[in-house]
Amino acid sequence: MGYPFVEIDLEKVTANARLLVSLCQKQGIEVVGVTKACCADTAIAEAMVAGGVQALGDARIQNLRKLREAGIKIPLLLLRIPMPSEVSEVVRVADCSLVSEFATMRQLSQAAKKAGIVHDVILMLDMGDLREGVVPQKILPLVQQGMLLPGIRVRGFGTNFACYAGLIPTPEILNNLVNLTQKVREESMLALPVISGGNSANIELLVSGVTPAGITQLRLGESILLGRETVHRNPIPCAYQDAFILHAEVVEVQEKPSIPPGKTSQDAFGNTPVFQDRGIRKRAIAAIGRQDVELEGLQPTLPGVEILGGSSDHLILDVTEAAGEICVGQELCFSMEYAALVHAMISPYVSRVYKHPEKYCCG
Repeated sequence: MGYPFVEIDLEKVTANARLLVSLCQKQGIEVVGVTKACCADTAIAEAMVAGGVQALGDARIQNLRKLREAGIKIPLLLLRIPMPSEVSEVVRVADCSLVSEFATMRQLSQAAKKAGIVHDVILMLDMGDLREGVVPQKILPLVQQGMLLPGIRVRGFGTNFACYAGLIPTPEILNNLVNLTQKVREESMLALPVISGGNSANIELLVSGVTPAGITQLRLGESILLGRETVHRNPIPCAYQDAFILHAEVVEVQEKPSIPPGKTSQDAFGNTPVFQDRGIRKRAIAAIGRQDVELEGLQPTLPGVEILGGSSDHLILDVTEAAGEICVGQELCFSMEYAALVHAMISPYVSRVYKHPEKYCCG
């Protein structure tokens, strides 16, 4: 396999999924394993399923289609609000979708009726993260409208945290969601069994055992893939943080000044670099850049290696204090934060290598 590549330890993905599923089950919560950060890679999806997730979720219908065609048997959830242009495929591929507009429900109803099926929807509430969802005082009219649509079944409510506004989930906010759901149950006479109470930002509450009773579902992606919660990016106890490791090849090692000799301007991406005079330093260049990965989300695994920056195709490193001699052709490894993982997994220039592929269905 050529460089650069992401090494994916499927057993660690399964172990992380199993850990979180166990924590959730003790509190009456099911887990939707979110595959969007890995473009619904079927081997990774199978690793999540092996860990016990009860459903898989993704923001792109193309990814859900890939999972369906790979033979995934558990329910599939479309996380992004369906586009009007894709409703026919949504009802064919996804078992359930997240919705916040009556117009979308009506279009899903028409598509489901035409296909002769019933499509589940979870109505999204904006509890303060200011992304998708209706404000709480408008949810009952939306439910009442949805009840009248053929081919649509309103399964419950969902909300989102720490994605746009960075809102942190608290027991108070989640209790408000549970109480609102119960009020709507009483007024609409619907069962509304699903309360999808958040995502990997909820992990601290989950680990502490203070998630309010009544939350029935969490949508977990980063916490399974990278073993971290998403409020402070702290490691989850007993979870693996190294299921994904980026490998790149060194193409240059030179001693160079640490500051340019003349006036500087913007770099290739419109940023203004800032330099510190540290004298002559040993620098290395790895053959990977911003076309492949978000450089700010990388952390070298070799002690003493420091990321200075990069361009479209080059990652510039200070290796003066590296633990060992760095030479051309050498492999350097990097752990990745979420944004770096997303970019690496969608880049056509970054390959994938699987550890323990014999246990999973690799697509």
